[in-house]
Amino acid sequence: MTTTANPPTDEKLNFKRVLPIFVIVLIDLLGLTIIIPLLPLYAVSFGADPFTVGLIGSTYPLMQLIGGPVLGGLSDRYGRKPVLIISQIGTLFGFILLAVSNSLALIFVSRIIDGLSGANIVAAQAAMTDSTTEKTRTQGLGLIGAAFGLGFVLGPAISGIALALSGNDYRVPALIAAAFSLLSILLTAFWFNETLPAARRGAAQGTGSKPALQRVVRAITNPLVGMLLILMFLQQIVFGGYENLFSLFSLTRLGLNAAGNSLIFVFMGIIIVLVQGKYIGPLSRKYGEHKLIWAALGLLAIGLVLTSITPQQPVPWYSRAELAAELNERVSIDAQTASLRLPEDGANGWFGLAWILVASVPAVIGGGLLAPSLNSLITRRSPASETGSILGVSASLVSAANAITPIAGGALFQIFGSTAPFLIGGLGMAALMFLALRVVQPLPETETVAT
Repeated sequence: MTTTANPPTDEKLNFKRVLPIFVIVLIDLLGLTIIIPLLPLYAVSFGADPFTVGLIGSTYPLMQLIGGPVLGGLSDRYGRKPVLIISQIGTLFGFILLAVSNSLALIFVSRIIDGLSGANIVAAQAAMTDSTTEKTRTQGLGLIGAAFGLGFVLGPAISGIALALSGNDYRVPALIAAAFSLLSILLTAFWFNETLPAARRGAAQGTGSKPALQRVVRAITNPLVGMLLILMFLQQIVFGGYENLFSLFSLTRLGLNAAGNSLIFVFMGIIIVLVQGKYIGPLSRKYGEHKLIWAALGLLAIGLVLTSITPQQPVPWYSRAELAAELNERVSIDAQTASLRLPEDGANGWFGLAWILVASVPAVIGGGLLAPSLNSLITRRSPASETGSILGVSASLVSAANAITPIAGGALFQIFGSTAPFLIGGLGMAALMFLALRVVQPLPETETVAT
């Protein structure tokens, strides 16, 4: 059946069909979002400086760069379900090891295991693409982003509650994340139905068997998707620092601990849910993905620049001695507080917190619009038999960017101060917006969809 056989139906997303994908991704991401706000501070509690925190942030995406394209190609050969289960098992073991870590070395190993098996989102994106039409694809991929946003609402809240009840024991949220990972494995095994027909799996064997580097080069040199993939890589280079260094930034500017950062991540998650769960579908149909990409880059530029100039004013409940003690159970308090440059007591207030919340709105809206719009255009310009492989390449490029950015951002943070990574990132986003205005143009069918 062609996509023009029944236009009214094709223009509406089949929520019943995609519901299992959404729920499984949500449960899976709850584990990830539980540890995101506390992982940098968990590392700090073992004596990590900002540069080392950046190295830890790079470990997962660097390993995902190796495993993502391979598992994405295998999902085209053998189906989405087995790849999802394999990647989820790796995530489970990674979280368990994180929970029992007693050194920075074990934290690194836990992120290596999780990263090598980290094709969860790639396989889920491919399954969503299997289950949508060209007209509903952006909305479908946006639902995966909405699951991430909802995870950012629930995960940090669960993390904050767990930390409060456990006396800021960072191991407890990691164990809870492992429990959610186990639940996602069970849901995938017993509820999720394979979305890739056997006939299409056969057609994709040639692509899935190619070496990962060859698939990346082939995709980037494709005239229809190459520039979109490069743009995906470049935007993640400058946006990755925002994601990876936000907790350290708010720690040094506002004196927020892991529980306080969890509340900000909840706020961001609510925005992402609204953007990707409700608005991105109608906006993409009305304006086209290319215009959403332009707008998203501009919003990110504004948000990052505003974040970089957040006033250094600790929150009203901040106590330097109490926060230093919380972070430094295992290492020298004096050495660690000097490395992190915690705010001094006095002049506490609400203005700094209010500023960073306002600044996060355009940044999060831009981030919520950008990745689904780029991936939607990428899949529309790719052969159906290579969807999983192309999305694997896209994810691997994002992973490559995420591997570079934390190291570079951590170095900038440590040498030039907390403002540098965010200000440079905002200026970089502005430059990418002007590049996108030139190179990201609609295909003829995009104009038809927009009308």
